[in-house]
Amino acid sequence: MKIALMMENSQAPKNAMVAAELNNVAGGLGHEVFNVGMKDENDHHLTYIHLGIMASILLNSKAVDFVVTGCGTGQGALMASNLHPGVVCGYCLEPSDAFLFNQINNGNAISLAFAKGFGWAGELNVRYIFEKAFTGKRGEGYPIERAAPQQANAAILNEVKAAVSKDVVEGLRAIDQELVKTAVGSAHFQECFFANCQDEAIKEYVLSVLEK
Repeated sequence: MKIALMMENSQAPKNAMVAAELNNVAGGLGHEVFNVGMKDENDHHLTYIHLGIMASILLNSKAVDFVVTGCGTGQGALMASNLHPGVVCGYCLEPSDAFLFNQINNGNAISLAFAKGFGWAGELNVRYIFEKAFTGKRGEGYPIERAAPQQANAAILNEVKAAVSKDVVEGLRAIDQELVKTAVGSAHFQECFFANCQDEAIKEYVLSVLEK
């Protein structure tokens, strides 16, 4: 599985630590991790709004299979991600959140709070969240006697979201194009996206935005 890590400007100083924990856990399980920023406070400037756009493009183009995102509280990155079609993002403050999201909701992104409640041993909490997010078979349900209705409801939710959403490129064109240009302007993002994109329409759109 390909996993993208993305963090906004206020939490950029924690990026190296979070990336190291994610690489240790996910890399150890055979997953490939792409750190698309912000890698430090001087990196390409991103807000949680940009993170949602980046998550949408990477997931819908199948450049990655999963996104780890976050901001100070985790709420902004969560809302910005779930605005977009094809992105099902869960809110994880502790390892049990990651486990239950993995088993019950079986989405493709998680949002973490990198400031709120992030004190002593914060790196351990992040590590254990990643362990629960990426260990074991996904979508098996919890508790097991609730597996069938949980799996059914997760599938229905995805169908409802697809029904009410615009086409990915159409939706991206409908928002301020400067937001999109900033979101895709990072060299880290472009390296991940262009090397792994599997959707020509999204690729052509991103190229057209960068050329403006």
